[in-house]
Amino acid sequence: MQTFFLRTTLAGALFAAAFALPALAADPAMVGDSSAGQILVDHNGMTLYTFDKDADGRSVCNGECAVNWPPLKAEAGAIGAGDYSVITRDDGSLQWAYKGKPLYLWVKDKAPGDITGDKVKDVWHIVAP
Repeated sequence: MQTFFLRTTLAGALFAAAFALPALAADPAMVGDSSAGQILVDHNGMTLYTFDKDADGRSVCNGECAVNWPPLKAEAGAIGAGDYSVITRDDGSLQWAYKGKPLYLWVKDKAPGDITGDKVKDVWHIVAP
């Protein structure tokens, strides 16, 4: 009886893990269309941006900057793969990065495909896949 219970529990755990792994492996961004061509977007279809002042996989957009340019948040335990990595922000929260560049949204973009943040102050840029 104990062996049956152990086998059943182990089989159930392996079955659950097999379905959980694809969710963990999902990229934090997708390719979307805009008037500028294909760009990276979040899972709501909103445009993602990088900031020229960020360096070495570190975000320098904090405080009021992060209010206007919300970081693409990563959940605790998120693991980067391929071109995606997870960085730790100054406040201890986690943020997704693409090819080492932290990713942000722009508060003035209102609908999927909007790219109103591109070239703001010549330091914010849409991300091409």
